[in-house]
Amino acid sequence: MIPPPLRRAGLVIGAGLVAVLTLAAPAAAHGADAPDGTDYRIRVTGVTPPHAGLTVRAVEAGARLELVNATGRDVQVIGYSGEPYLRVGPAGAYENSRSPATYLNRTLAGDTTLPAEADPAAPPRWRKIADEPRVRWHDQRTQWRDTGVPAPAAADPTRAHRVRDWAVPVRDGTAQLEVRGTLDWVPPPDAYPWWVAATLGFLLVGAAGLPPAGSVAGSQALRAVGALLALGGAAAITLVVGRELDAGATGLGAVLLGLLTGQVWALLTGLGAVAAGGYALARRPAADFALALAGACLGVFVGVANLAVLSRAVAPVPWPAQYARLLLVVVLVTGVGAVGAGVLRLHAAARAAATATGPRAPVAA
Repeated sequence: MIPPPLRRAGLVIGAGLVAVLTLAAPAAAHGADAPDGTDYRIRVTGVTPPHAGLTVRAVEAGARLELVNATGRDVQVIGYSGEPYLRVGPAGAYENSRSPATYLNRTLAGDTTLPAEADPAAPPRWRKIADEPRVRWHDQRTQWRDTGVPAPAAADPTRAHRVRDWAVPVRDGTAQLEVRGTLDWVPPPDAYPWWVAATLGFLLVGAAGLPPAGSVAGSQALRAVGALLALGGAAAITLVVGRELDAGATGLGAVLLGLLTGQVWALLTGLGAVAAGGYALARRPAADFALALAGACLGVFVGVANLAVLSRAVAPVPWPAQYARLLLVVVLVTGVGAVGAGVLRLHAAARAAATATGPRAPVAA
């Protein structure tokens, strides 16, 4: 029979899971084309000729370009057939519904079927997509779209290779501009050492569930696992905030909005791990169950969801990729380790309860 504190904890956590999944469902499409990792580094080198008030950068690990127009005038991004594609200015951002680029750039793969109205020779039909003079879009001119790696990379995969220089035309009135940048192939890292570190780490953390729960060593082990799980939750929060920053969010409000609309499940998983770690540190009832459940969520929804970071050269964060790998290993070690420790302690508690109760005497006929 499940103890009342354990039942209460399970009901509370289960209700929380239902609420979170309900909130997360409509937001799942946010950033759906943002890669979890890539071996292609896309950089913007500048606008030519230099244009005061116009800034462009690569976001989402290079999956999109972001243009911010502070010139006070409308500027246009030109599509693949020389047609006006985007218009950005004081009134906001607009897309031309007759530009084929409007539909091809819906996905990173560029596989959207063109509607009948897509005609680059037709006069533009502008549709507003944002109130601020900022726009982000996939651009096939910046990407490597062939199958397989570039020939130089296949010939020598031990070093980085410049694939090409690229340019995206922009128009400011009669002024013809170009956003210029580079596309490089970068050798992927060796994921093996990271997997070894993660495996040894979560086995070590999981072994903390072996000391008897009622002993001094068991109490200390519970608190240690709680502290580590809280650390893993903090690492998860840092990782998802980094992804939002790399997606182009600027300012605390924009970061929070992006997290709540696009990464709410990962964010709440990290926060839940911190809370469960504190719960275990306080040695509250059903702490073992809280550790196991929060650890499982952390390992799956942040750890497994970001595994590409371990084997890709470019991670979707605004800092060097090795830091993202380190954060992910911390998430995996503490999440999976907390599951192991929690399950071991729950199993030991169940065996102890069964031993204390003893076998039931047979009922006389």
